[in-house]
Amino acid sequence: MILIADSGSSKTDWRVIHENGKISQYRGVGFNPYYQTSEEMAINMRHEFLINLESEIEEIYYYGAGCSVDSRKKEVENALRTIFSKAKIHVDHDLSAAAKATCGHQAGIACILGTGSNSCDYDGSEIIDTRPAPGYILGDQGGGGYIGRKFLMDFINDEMPVQIKEELVDKLKLTATTIQEHVYRQPFPNRYMASFCRFITEHKSDPYCYMLYYNSFVDFFKVHVMKYKNYRDKPVNFVGSIAYYNSDILRKAALDSQIKTNLIIESPISGLTLYHQEKL
Repeated sequence: MILIADSGSSKTDWRVIHENGKISQYRGVGFNPYYQTSEEMAINMRHEFLINLESEIEEIYYYGAGCSVDSRKKEVENALRTIFSKAKIHVDHDLSAAAKATCGHQAGIACILGTGSNSCDYDGSEIIDTRPAPGYILGDQGGGGYIGRKFLMDFINDEMPVQIKEELVDKLKLTATTIQEHVYRQPFPNRYMASFCRFITEHKSDPYCYMLYYNSFVDFFKVHVMKYKNYRDKPVNFVGSIAYYNSDILRKAALDSQIKTNLIIESPISGLTLYHQEKL
C-alpha cells in the first residue's frame, strides 16, 4: 500500500492507496521542519489512523511545507520512520505537490496560498524556477499569516473600521494584550495570525476586508508571479484555502495584473492521488 501526504503549516491531508484500489483518508495537524524538530513532528504523527497502518505501508510520498532542502527533508523522514520503519520514504517540497496536482504534464506556474505562500515555474515534468520563500516574518505575501498580521496590526493601531473592531472585541474578546501573547509567547504565531482569515472572509463584503485580500494578492503577484519569464503567457494555478475561499477576489486581482488564472483548488491531495495511481 502507498501512503501520500500533503502537509502545510496548519494541516496535513493523508491518503492511502490500498492494493484493491480503495482510497482511505485522514486530515490531521500540519508540520513544518523549519519550526519543528523531528521529535516534535513524530509525537504529533502518532495518530490512530497512521499507527494502524504501521505494518501495511510499503511506500510513502510526503509533500510538505519547509521541505526545500535535504536536511529538513531528513527531519521529516526521521519522524515518519518512527512509525513506518520498513517503508520506502520519499519527501519532497509542497511546491512539487502543487505543480503535479494543478499542471499535471503541462507547463504552467503553480502557487500556494495557504497559511504561507510560495510559487514555482513548471515545465510539465519538473520545476525550473522558484522564488524565495523566507517565511512569515520576511515573506508569505498573499498567505494567511501575512494577511492576518496586517489585520491584527490594524486592530492594534485603530486602522480598521470601528464596526469591525467592535465585533472582534465583542465576539472574540480580542485585545492587544491577547494578540501580543499569542504572537510573541505562544508556539506557531503564523497559524494564529492566519486563523483570523476566517473572520476576514466572512466579512469580505466590507470594503476594508475585501481590500486586505486584494492588496495582499497583488503583493504576491509582484513578488512571485511577475518575476517568472513570460508569466503573462502561462496559466497560473493556485492551491490552498486562502486562494480557494477567496477565489473571486484572487481572480479580480489577477485580471487587473494581467495574469491568466487557471485552476484554483483547496488541496492538491486528490490530484496527487491520481498522479500516483497512474504510476502503479
